[in-house]
Amino acid sequence: MSIEAEGPQWRKINSVAGVIPRSRHGHRAAAIRELVIVFGGGNEGISEQLHVYNTVSKQWFLPAVRGDIPPGCAAHGFVCEGTRVLVFGGMVEFGKYTNSLYELQASRWLWKKLKPRAPKNGSLPCPRIGHSFTLLGNKCYLFGGLVNDSEDPNGNVPRYMDDFYELELQSVSGARGWSIPETKGGGPSARESHTSVAYTGLGSSKLYIFGGIVAGINCFGQGDFGPVSEFKTCQPGFPGAPSAVKITKVTHQEMSKSRAKRML
Repeated sequence: MSIEAEGPQWRKINSVAGVIPRSRHGHRAAAIRELVIVFGGGNEGISEQLHVYNTVSKQWFLPAVRGDIPPGCAAHGFVCEGTRVLVFGGMVEFGKYTNSLYELQASRWLWKKLKPRAPKNGSLPCPRIGHSFTLLGNKCYLFGGLVNDSEDPNGNVPRYMDDFYELELQSVSGARGWSIPETKGGGPSARESHTSVAYTGLGSSKLYIFGGIVAGINCFGQGDFGPVSEFKTCQPGFPGAPSAVKITKVTHQEMSKSRAKRML
């Protein structure tokens, strides 16, 4: 998409070359200078490859990565800080989630598995998918997601999360440790597949949480580590709900299994 004087304009890029990624969902992408880095996602198997698109030459390529190469994952956390990328969590196979943290130094295509210390006031974040992982300064903020409480991956028992973690990064490479910030106000409800963005204008830092799935119903939340408003829309039978956006209720198990199978 190009943003010009007359306004934004979408344009499909058809003439591309190189090793083109197959269709997928649950993947993540980040931009480093003229490069777009794409990792993970699923469609007839979870992708393990790191795809890179050069926006100048309009070519895809597979860099020769080395180091602690992570397994393919989907619905993971993915942030970019300078020329490094951090990957947290995600689904590595049907019903099996991870809480591993990896760092990619894109300047050398070097992967490194990080093991930051646990919070002083709690345990490490548990394995999950569909969480948000947001960079703000030298810290990453983890919120929510979906976990599997079953010991048997084939017997998926989903649970929505509303926990909130802070990860302090080291200046060039690595991460110091996790912490659980003490928050005030009513936080967002437990959810997964939401979005999160950081805002640092007007002298105060805020984190905005939007949308997601809460027990199969769309929702909206906004918070700056404090007050939150929530609006649940279009529940079946809700008076005046537009028919075009009605939601069909499904059980947690049906929804989680269907989503996982589409990736595999």
